[in-house]
Amino acid sequence: MREFIQDSARHFLPSDVYICNGSSEEQKELADLLVQNGTFIALNQDKRPGSFLARSDPDDVARIEKRTFICSNKQEDAGPSNNCKDPVEMKAHLKSLFHGCMKGRRMYVIPFCMGPKDSQAAKIGIQITDSPYVAYSMTIMTKVSHEFLDKPFIPCIHSVGRPLEAGEKDSPWPCNKEKWIVHFPETREIWSYGSGYGGNALLGKKCLALRIASVLGRDEGWMAEHMLILALSNPQGVKRYVAAAFPSACGKTNLALVKSCLSGWKVECVGDDIAWLHVGEDGALYAINPENGFFGVAPGTSDGSNPNAMEMIKKNTIFTNVALTEDGDVWWEGMTKEPPSGTIIDWKGNIWDRKELAAHPNSRFTVAVKQCPILDSHYDDPKGVRIDAIIFGGRRAFDVPLVLEADNWTHGVFFGANLSSEKTAAAEGSVGDIRRDPFAMLPFCGYHMGDYFQHWLDMGKKIHPNYLPKIYQVNWFRKSKDGGYLWPGFSENVRILRWIFERIGSDCKAISTPIGKIPEISAFEGLEISKEALDELFFVGHAAEKKNLLDAKKYFSTLEPRTPMELKQELDRLEKNL
Repeated sequence: MREFIQDSARHFLPSDVYICNGSSEEQKELADLLVQNGTFIALNQDKRPGSFLARSDPDDVARIEKRTFICSNKQEDAGPSNNCKDPVEMKAHLKSLFHGCMKGRRMYVIPFCMGPKDSQAAKIGIQITDSPYVAYSMTIMTKVSHEFLDKPFIPCIHSVGRPLEAGEKDSPWPCNKEKWIVHFPETREIWSYGSGYGGNALLGKKCLALRIASVLGRDEGWMAEHMLILALSNPQGVKRYVAAAFPSACGKTNLALVKSCLSGWKVECVGDDIAWLHVGEDGALYAINPENGFFGVAPGTSDGSNPNAMEMIKKNTIFTNVALTEDGDVWWEGMTKEPPSGTIIDWKGNIWDRKELAAHPNSRFTVAVKQCPILDSHYDDPKGVRIDAIIFGGRRAFDVPLVLEADNWTHGVFFGANLSSEKTAAAEGSVGDIRRDPFAMLPFCGYHMGDYFQHWLDMGKKIHPNYLPKIYQVNWFRKSKDGGYLWPGFSENVRILRWIFERIGSDCKAISTPIGKIPEISAFEGLEISKEALDELFFVGHAAEKKNLLDAKKYFSTLEPRTPMELKQELDRLEKNL
C-alpha cells in the first residue's frame, strides 16, 4: 500500500497527498472546498439541508462504453462484447498520459470497503484520484476508513487529466476530451483517465463491483451482478428476498424502493444496483450489497413514482445535472406535473428557455444508504440475505409479456442470456434503439459472455436443489397499439412481486405457454385494468417469438465456440414448443 501511494505520487506529481478517513469532518471540508471551487452549489438549507448541486461538463454526462476496455492477456478472453487492447501496450499508453497529470492538484488516497466490512465476501480497494468531487462521492457510495489501509486491496487509479500550471484558473468540472476507463482482469487493476462522471470515476462502482468483481467471482466461485436486492413480507410476516437485474435507467431503483399498494404486504430495500451472490454453508444462495449509497437517476422520480426515494433525498444529497429553482432547490422533468414558478437555471447553468430539457436525462442523485426509509434490517449482514427469486427485466414496448416464470434454472439462465432492452440516456448512443443486454451485464462483464453464461449454469449446480431460486422475466413497459403503457407500474408492480412470492410457496397456479409460465387472471383481482389490456400484456405472439428465436440464434453464434451447450438445447426446446 505504501509503495502504491509513493509510486503514484512520484509519477503523477501532485502538489500534495491526502489520505481520506471517511469522517463527517472530512466530508464537510471536502464540501466546503467544492463550493469554493465552484463545483458545488449549496442548496437552500431550509429546504434541503446538507445538499449540493453539481454541473458536469456537457461532454461528461454518462458512462463511455466505447472508451471502456477489458485488457486481458488473451483478447478472446475479453469476448466480442468488450473493447480489448494488449495490456502491455495499454499500460504503456496510460503511464504516458498519467505522467504529471496531477500537477497543481491534491492527490486523494481513498481506502474503501465494498460490502459489510466484517463479511468474508467484502473486498477492499484503494482509489487514487485528483478530484475532490470523486473523493466526496466515494465517502457516500463506499465505506471509507484508515482501517482498510493494511489489508490486501484492488488498486484503482483515477485522474481528471487536467494538470494545473502555477496561477492557472481551474474549471468547476475539470475533465479531458481524451477519456479511458481500463480494466486489467489478470492483475486486478483499474485505471480511469479524463472523466469525472460517476460511472467512469467512482471506481468502486461499476469498475470494481462489476467488471473486476465478475472476474473474481468466476475465479473464486461466486457472482457479481447488476442487480437490486429487496425483501417482500406477506401479512403473516413471512419474508422472502428477491434479486432483480435491469439495464440502467429501466426502473431498478424504483422497484428497489417501491411502496406497496397492497394492504399488509411490506417491501424493504437491501440495495438498488449491485449484488454479490455466493452459496452459503447451507447450500442456499446469499447476496450482499457491496455499495454504501444510491446513485439514482433523477428524471421521472416523484412522489407519485417513488415516494421513498423522494423522502430519502430530502437532505445530505449530491444532485448532478438537475435544474436549480429560484428558491435554491432542485427540479427535474417528472418531479412535478408543472415546473415551479420563477426563474429556473437548467443543468448547463443557463436560464431555462423551456425549449430543451431543464435536467439532463441521466442526471443523478447520490445519497447514503442509511437514509433509505425502507432499509432492510439485514442490509449489512456479513453473511448476506438468502435469495428466493431472481428477476430479469428490460424496457420493451412490444412482444415481451408482463411476467414469465422459467421452468427451471437452465431455462432461467436462458431468460437472462436473451435479455434485451431499449437504450436509455444512461449510456452513450441512440435512445430507444433495441440492444441485447444479457443479464443487464453487457457493459459490465469483465470477461467473455459465453464463459459468463457457463458460470451461471455452473453456479446452479452448486446450489442445493431445495434452495434453488425461481427465475422470472418481467416487462413493465409494454405498450398498446395507440402507444400508451398497458401496465400502471410503480407501486402496482408489487402485485407481480406478490405472485412471485406465492409461486415460491406454491400457493397459486400458473398457466404454461411455449415460452414460460404466466399468472392466471385471478391474480390481478382488485386492479383497475381492463381484461383486454391484461390479455394484451400476456399475449404470446408466435410470429414475434419466432423472430426472437432467430435473433437469439444469431446472438449465440457470435459467442462461439463458447456458447454453452445447455443454452443451445434451450433454443431447440423453444423452437419445438413454438
